[in-house]
Amino acid sequence: MEKYGKLIQAAIIAVGLLLLGLCIKGGIDNFTNKDRRVTVKGLAERVVDADKVTWTLTVGTTGNDLNAIFAVLNQRISTIQQYLKEKGLDGKATVTVNSYNITDNDANVWNERKPAFRYSVSRSVSITSADTKLISTLKKSTNDDLIERGVILESDYANYEYTKFQELKPDMMSEAIAAAEKTAGQFAENSHSTINKIVEAGQGEFSIDEADIDYQKKVRVVSTITYSLKD
Repeated sequence: MEKYGKLIQAAIIAVGLLLLGLCIKGGIDNFTNKDRRVTVKGLAERVVDADKVTWTLTVGTTGNDLNAIFAVLNQRISTIQQYLKEKGLDGKATVTVNSYNITDNDANVWNERKPAFRYSVSRSVSITSADTKLISTLKKSTNDDLIERGVILESDYANYEYTKFQELKPDMMSEAIAAAEKTAGQFAENSHSTINKIVEAGQGEFSIDEADIDYQKKVRVVSTITYSLKD
């Protein structure tokens, strides 16, 4: 009986030593591999048509009689409205006439000389539309067309926007992550290892920038991901 007891004790010690050895090996492996990681960036990029444009046409004049100034500006505004109607914007855009912007030049205490005219007044027409291509095409000829009708614009500015970014976000995030994984895989192959798992990952940096064509936008997503490596 004593003999069997010693055998059992020896077996327990042997198993314990084996488990201890495995734990030590695992610890050494973890210590060896804990800093084996690679951080890469994945890029997804698309060029899309803007889906909203706000186009602002501004006219202005100067004078000493506000009523006379208003009459001149209102005539020019009416000419612009008629022109836009002739170009087929009815039903394709919202046209809004904005309030007068009045500057009293006599109130400028920094002006050492008396101004030629007391008032400088401007007024603008805002055109909002989802048909960004139409506005882009129309904008190219509007300034010259209005000059022929006796209207000189002070400014002619169109702001194009892309409002459906949230619809693109999931697919572009997937593209950016796949691009990052591919880069990490190439790095791992060159270092005679393989990628293991994601250690760190950011939310991704999103940007919407101007494209080569005025009514288009360049949407970019950059994801930074850290992978662990293993042999």
